[in-house]
Amino acid sequence: MSTIIVTTGIYDLIKDQVRRKRVTQAEEDLLNEELKQAKQVLRRELPSDIVTVNRKVVLNNHTTGKEETYIFVDSDKEKKKKGKYSITCNMAMATLGRKVGDVLDWPFKGGNKKIEILSVEAI
Repeated sequence: MSTIIVTTGIYDLIKDQVRRKRVTQAEEDLLNEELKQAKQVLRRELPSDIVTVNRKVVLNNHTTGKEETYIFVDSDKEKKKKGKYSITCNMAMATLGRKVGDVLDWPFKGGNKKIEILSVEAI
């Protein structure tokens, strides 16, 4: 498992989602492990290829064979019809702190999915 890189705000957000039981038990176990190893940085020090809030992320869902694009935004700015998803949505929780090229198997509520991060860009 690669070390995730997150800002303190995102670290706290993930911890809060876990604490409030907004994720499945399998996700909680993985997230807790990731948080133990996580590298926290200041926003200006966060590499540009890391998944975080206000970034457009293109993923290859190896499970469905489809390419998917998400724009992760603050929860109050979510507009799914425009491709803008809350930073607390399941896909964001799975990919936060990861970088372009990372491939992960994640236990989503609907079953495990293999996800590859193809690109990340600031919006």
